[in-house]
Amino acid sequence: MNIGNVISEKRKALGLTQQALAEKLYVSFQAISKWENGSSCPDIELLPRIAAVLDISIDTLLGYPSQSVTDYDRRYGNQGYYWGLKPNDLCYEIMRIKPPVKPYKVIDIGCGEGKDAVFLARNGYDVTAFDASEQGLSKARELADTYGVRVDFFKADVKDFRLEADYDIIFSSGVFHYIPLELRENVVNNLKAHTAANGINVINVFVEKPFIPLPPDTEKGEFSADNWKSGELFMYYYDWLFHKNEEWIFDCDSSGIHHKHCMDVLIAEKI
Repeated sequence: MNIGNVISEKRKALGLTQQALAEKLYVSFQAISKWENGSSCPDIELLPRIAAVLDISIDTLLGYPSQSVTDYDRRYGNQGYYWGLKPNDLCYEIMRIKPPVKPYKVIDIGCGEGKDAVFLARNGYDVTAFDASEQGLSKARELADTYGVRVDFFKADVKDFRLEADYDIIFSSGVFHYIPLELRENVVNNLKAHTAANGINVINVFVEKPFIPLPPDTEKGEFSADNWKSGELFMYYYDWLFHKNEEWIFDCDSSGIHHKHCMDVLIAEKI
């Protein structure tokens, strides 16, 4: 993604017009327009100010994936697999709704240690997957090698990365709660735009319930004041065919301490 695209997406996600951004940067709105349409680039001395106004890093502004080490690097650094190796139940839903009668293109957003991506690849899907944790990706590649399957793994942050190719199946489990409120519509619209005809989006997201305390393994920034609310995910897909839109509360022992989550689960088809 070039710098003009980054500026345009982040500006729109923050609800700023070109004129409003120009005023914050002390430049003309024509300059903003030229940056965004690719006819010119901002001067290098402006980059820190642009990044600060858009609330992103300079690396992100320049189109590089985030290089920060996440708490998940620590979780995934232990022996064994943090989430185990049993595939997510949604993988079986994918196989039921869109069985691999041909190598459908799948992208797994926030693949962690790769158990779901590798499972889908083992069953005949053409799988691409990314995560922000290099430690998780390393174990995911090892898992793919163990089973002798090919998965195109790469490092990226769901908040920064936008799809440019189309996919038959877009899958994401346990990641969307990291997307801040101001970016959600932009992220979802990108996923919808890059879903092939009759393709499906298979997504779950943790939602806030006042009677359920935060998990004991919550990392800084994982949940915030703009937590997802019940039904919010479904509303972004109001114009798609729903195969599943459910909310459920379940038990979890991922931290070694028993706790509960509430999650909204969506499977929607582009018609």
